[in-house]
Amino acid sequence: MAIAPAVPGSRLRLRTPEDYDLPRDVCSYGYFLLAPNDWSPADQAFRTTLDLTTASAERQATTVVVRQPSGRGGELVCRFDRMLDRAQQTQARARLTRMLRLDESREALKAFHRVDPRWRRSGRGRLFRSPTMFEDVIKTITSCNVAWPNTINMNERLCEVLGSKSPSGFHAFPSPAKLARTRPGTLRGRCRVGYRDTRIIAIAKLFKQGSLSENDIAAPSRTSEEVYKDLLALPGVGPYAAANIMQLLGRYDRLALDTESVRHGRSTLGFTGEPPQVLKMLEAHYDAFGAQRFRSYWLELWDDYEARRGPAHTWERETTGRTFTSVQLRD
Repeated sequence: MAIAPAVPGSRLRLRTPEDYDLPRDVCSYGYFLLAPNDWSPADQAFRTTLDLTTASAERQATTVVVRQPSGRGGELVCRFDRMLDRAQQTQARARLTRMLRLDESREALKAFHRVDPRWRRSGRGRLFRSPTMFEDVIKTITSCNVAWPNTINMNERLCEVLGSKSPSGFHAFPSPAKLARTRPGTLRGRCRVGYRDTRIIAIAKLFKQGSLSENDIAAPSRTSEEVYKDLLALPGVGPYAAANIMQLLGRYDRLALDTESVRHGRSTLGFTGEPPQVLKMLEAHYDAFGAQRFRSYWLELWDDYEARRGPAHTWERETTGRTFTSVQLRD
């Protein structure tokens, strides 16, 4: 991909935890392959497009390219394709911090590695996510009951059809306000989301109205059971989707299990039986990891993908990124 912004703009520098490694920590979860995200194996750089609000309440899309020129533990250099005002700079820092898990300290990773020391040497533990909870929820809905290449296509179409365009010509993920006023026919016909059309609109309306926000639903004072029940009440969110959204919120105590999990249980862990039996075995197997069970499960699964397809930071989105898994995921 053409990684450098076509138009010069602001440059921000972000400090990282001393163990932070951009290629490893970006290419750690499948959403790094979904638009508007793109990873360049050749440049070892990450590009995305953010929809930011100016101090005068004007929404503007900007494409940013993120590099870590000094390597592990070094600061991130973020180049944008437009000049950002102070309000936009603050938003950009917050969204990149969330997306790249820069607020997850080395000490937090050490705590995970004490529970599961298999990942201590590689330093793995941070899992990539979206810049907002809203985008994570929609991406999760687009990953249910569908083959992975179709998930990639849906997210590309959502951005191209409904996302704001940056000066470099890339599109941001559509805002809650934009999706809330989109007709179901547009989502179904042009964005190819199928039966998810009305569910996506309903979710967007909840975020737009302020009825649903990350600060409220994921407040530290709330128990995981409370968060899980609230997520299950959302349109289009079943047990798999709710558990997956929970790990994207930083709560790793539930497993998001699907047909790919069954394959992993059989091929890697040696479990036998029908899918419901294998799923029960998986729950019991990862129970030993307690509040870190999803993270242990996911890194084991991701390690298997990389053993078959090479390190994720070498994957091109349009080739390996579309084919590293092709089974259907469920809601």
